[in-house]
Amino acid sequence: MKMRKILFTVLSILTVAIGFNSCTDDVIGPSVSDIHSAVIEDASFAINGVTVRSPHLRSRSSIQLIGKVSADGYGTLTSDVVAQFMPTTMIDTVGVHGGTDWVDSCFVVMRVSTTDVIGDKLAPMRMSVYKLNKQLPNPIYTDFDPAGYYSDDDLMGSVAYSASDMTLKTEYSSYDGSSVSYYEIKVPVPVSYAHDIFNEFKANPSIFKSPTDFATFFPGIYIKNSYGEGHVMNFYDIEFVSYYRKWEKLSETNDTIYPAMSQSYMAVTPEVVYNNNIYLDAAPSVMSMIANGDAIVMGPAGYEVQANFPIQEIIDRFKADSQDALSVLNSLALEIPVSEITNKYDIAPPQYLLMVKESYRDTFFDKDSLTNNKDAFYAEYNDQENAYVFTGLRDYALDIINNKGGIATESDMKFVIMPIDVTKYTNTTSSYYYYTSSASSEVVTKIAPAVSRPCMAKLNLDEAKITLTYSKQTLY
Repeated sequence: MKMRKILFTVLSILTVAIGFNSCTDDVIGPSVSDIHSAVIEDASFAINGVTVRSPHLRSRSSIQLIGKVSADGYGTLTSDVVAQFMPTTMIDTVGVHGGTDWVDSCFVVMRVSTTDVIGDKLAPMRMSVYKLNKQLPNPIYTDFDPAGYYSDDDLMGSVAYSASDMTLKTEYSSYDGSSVSYYEIKVPVPVSYAHDIFNEFKANPSIFKSPTDFATFFPGIYIKNSYGEGHVMNFYDIEFVSYYRKWEKLSETNDTIYPAMSQSYMAVTPEVVYNNNIYLDAAPSVMSMIANGDAIVMGPAGYEVQANFPIQEIIDRFKADSQDALSVLNSLALEIPVSEITNKYDIAPPQYLLMVKESYRDTFFDKDSLTNNKDAFYAEYNDQENAYVFTGLRDYALDIINNKGGIATESDMKFVIMPIDVTKYTNTTSSYYYYTSSASSEVVTKIAPAVSRPCMAKLNLDEAKITLTYSKQTLY
C-alpha cells in the first residue's frame, strides 16, 4: 500500500533575555521562536512498464558463451562466438633449428571455470572451430550472423566432449597460495596453421605488434556448437597453443633437445573484436506471461522492460510541500520485488539490473560507461528479500530540479530496465598507525549486457516502492 509518512520533531528554542535594572529602569523582556522540523517519507508513487525483445546488444563481455541448452520454463538458448586474436609479440625461434619441421602440433585451448557450466553436464556435445575469411565488423552485436565470414571449407578442427569428462586443472597463486580450478578443452588443428604463423613472424614481425595489423593476416575464428544440446559454458580464456622442439646448449660439450615445449601464439583478450552470437527462443509459458502484461527480464539477449518513472510527479510533490519552508531532498529509492520463474535448471534472476534512460542506453554501452546516478543506475539482486533496490536516484532528481528548472523532459522519464554483468575490483588499503589494519572496498570497473549465463525473472512493478525522503523546517 502506497503511503506518505511524516515524522515530526519540534525544536523549541527559547531565547531568554535576562531582565535587569539600569539607571534608566529599562527592562528587556523574553521572546520565543519555534522551529518545526519534519522528516517526510512519501511512498505514494507508482511505476509501470512493458516487456520488449532485446536481441541487439553490444555485449562487450570478457567471456565467450558457447553451447546450446533447452530448459522447460526457460526456452532454448544457442550461443556461438566470433573472435579476433591478440598475437604474441615474441615467438620463440632461437634453438628451433629445424624451423617449421620442429613445430609438431597445435591446438585451440579453451578454459572455463567449474562453476560456469549451465545445464546437463552429462550431455554429449561437439564443438567446431572455423577460420574467418575476412575481418569482423566493429562495432558488433549479439544478433550478428557469421554467414559470409566463414565457409564449411574453413574448418580448422572439432572435438566431441561433455562437461563431465573435460580435463580438470588447478592453478595456484604464488602470491597468496590460493587456487583456481577450471576445465580445459583442446581442439586439435592442422599443424600447418602453426607453421604459417611461425614463418610469418620470421618474415614480418611488425604485424604482431598490433591486433588490427595481425587480423589482416589471420582474421580470427568462429566457434560453434555443431552437435547436441544440454549445456552452455562461458569460457574466460581462448588461446592458440603450439608445441615444438627446441635445442639448447648446456655447456661447451653438452647440449639437449627439449621435445615438448609450448607457447601461446595468440589469444582472445578484451582489446580485440569478439562477440557472442546469441539466439534465445523463450518458452511458451514465458511468452504467455509477456502476453498477459507481466514485466519480464530475461537473458542473454532476451527481454527487457521499458518503464515510465514518475519523476515529474515526485518533483512536483516535493516542491509543493516545500512552500514557505526550507527543504532538503535526502534520498530517492526504488525497490522492485521479484517473482522467480520455475524452470528445469533453476535458472535464477539476473545478478544485476541496470536502469538506464532509454535515450542514453546505446551510448552507455558504446562508450563502455559506468553508472553516474543521473542517467543510469544499477542494483544487485537480494535473494533473501527477492528484490532489487536502486538507491542512488537522488542526484537524478536534483539534476532536474537545479539544472532544468524542475521540469523533466520525456527522455528524463523513460527508462530501460535490463540484465547486466558487473565486473568489480577489490581495493585493499592498509594502515600502520599504532597498529596494523586493513580495509577493503569494491570498485566497479565494467558494466555490460548480461551474456555470461541464462537468467530470468518477473518484476512485480505493481508492488514496487518508490520512496522519497526529505527534511523540512518551518519557522513560526
